[in-house]
Amino acid sequence: MTPERYRHPKVRPVLALTLLGLALAGCSIGPRFHAPRSPTVGRYTLRRHAAATVQARGLAGHAQHFVPAMAVSARWWTGFHSPDLDRLMARGLRNSQTLKAAVARLEQARAAVAAEEGIFYPQVNGNLGASRQDSSFGPKSSGSSSGSIYSLYTGGLSVSYFPDVFGANRLVYRSAEAQAAYQRDQMLAAQLSLVGNIATTAILAASERTEVAATKSIIRSEVRLLALTRLQYRAGAVPYLAVINQESQLATSRATLPALAQQLAVSRYTLATLIGEFPSAWRPMHLRLRDLHLPTHLPVSLPSQLVRQRPDIRAALEQLRYANAAIGIADAQFYPVVQLTATFGQESLQPDKFFSPASNVWSLAGSLLAPIFHGGTLRAQRREAIAQYAGTLATYRQTVLDAFQQVASSLRALAHDAQALRDQRDAYEAARQALHLAEESYRAGAIDSLQLLTNEALYSQARIAYVRAKAQRYLDTVGLYTALGGGLGPAQSAHSQETNASQRKTQR
Repeated sequence: MTPERYRHPKVRPVLALTLLGLALAGCSIGPRFHAPRSPTVGRYTLRRHAAATVQARGLAGHAQHFVPAMAVSARWWTGFHSPDLDRLMARGLRNSQTLKAAVARLEQARAAVAAEEGIFYPQVNGNLGASRQDSSFGPKSSGSSSGSIYSLYTGGLSVSYFPDVFGANRLVYRSAEAQAAYQRDQMLAAQLSLVGNIATTAILAASERTEVAATKSIIRSEVRLLALTRLQYRAGAVPYLAVINQESQLATSRATLPALAQQLAVSRYTLATLIGEFPSAWRPMHLRLRDLHLPTHLPVSLPSQLVRQRPDIRAALEQLRYANAAIGIADAQFYPVVQLTATFGQESLQPDKFFSPASNVWSLAGSLLAPIFHGGTLRAQRREAIAQYAGTLATYRQTVLDAFQQVASSLRALAHDAQALRDQRDAYEAARQALHLAEESYRAGAIDSLQLLTNEALYSQARIAYVRAKAQRYLDTVGLYTALGGGLGPAQSAHSQETNASQRKTQR
């Protein structure tokens, strides 16, 4: 038997609307999201790469070992054991405006998720008002000059609620969640790009500084040879053409200095911008190649892990999740929208009777808005959402392909770099020995200036190529770390680690 309190006429509409909302809330629309399957390939390159690179003599010549499934540290640059590089990274993560903008966008997206969450709850508003009115009806129309002017005092609460009838509210909320996750991964991708660019630019600057020093050393040697050639010309041992040739060689070497100096200046200014400093206000750190330690053990993540490690792949996946929710939202436009409203309050003409039972007012209402005819707009919007999903899926798959290509290229580059460094080291040693013998022979008059100039040119080329081969090993090592995602999982951020460390240091 129905309890007496449920038979009250004021309660039945509320109960009916509540039961209707609960019954319909179990319905859901829109396609379920299924993440694309991880690639089934077992390796990155066509042929299985060696477990280690070859070894060469000299700086950065030791072998590098590839360790499958080895975790990538979020602070991978510390493996170069360079305090200067560590300081550059700390300043960049702390000062980069690009990274700060990405963090702000993430906070904005998270706030949007919190705002969308309110749709699952009733919206309650309060109102309180007083008005003085003159009505054309009442005593005034009967000849009285007063009595139609009155005061009205109102106050109360209004409640509105949109039941999640077909799951449309959940789809909107999930799309906001996907956007927040996308901004999170975009922030991590910006951080990975930042630290990769800082490391690359710092290594390039160190290489260019070494090239400048090597070129200046070559120029000093050629100046001494020019002085010797002039002495031999005055003594009648060589023709004047030998002097002209040596001057030409010296001028050629000197002409390369401005271009090298410009490259070094650009790298310094770029590095200053990356760490959030003005080029004119930043005092550059003179990082040198010999101060860097080449990591001996390099991680090689499994192909199935790469899609979970790379921030750009995860960001593309969240975009796919957002596009899937957009299809469901488009489907929801075909279904009715239910709204429940209720108001409870007081209304009185006299302030002293405002809280009396006779002044109570209330209302309950329910509405249903259903689409009937929209001229094909809703179907076109659904086709648009489906096409957007298809395009986003293709973008996701291309992002995965690009990631695998970058890892494969980095692995091959590291193997080839080691071979190139070994060959360049041999070529440099041979060219240096040949030049020394040529200089001794030239002083003794055993060879002419043309042979000496040939050996000088070969030595200059070999020395610069050797410097670049050393730098390339460092650069491609950085490339492998960034291609593997830099160890930045969804909950990891070197930016937050650096910020927290800075805050702790300030508190001390």
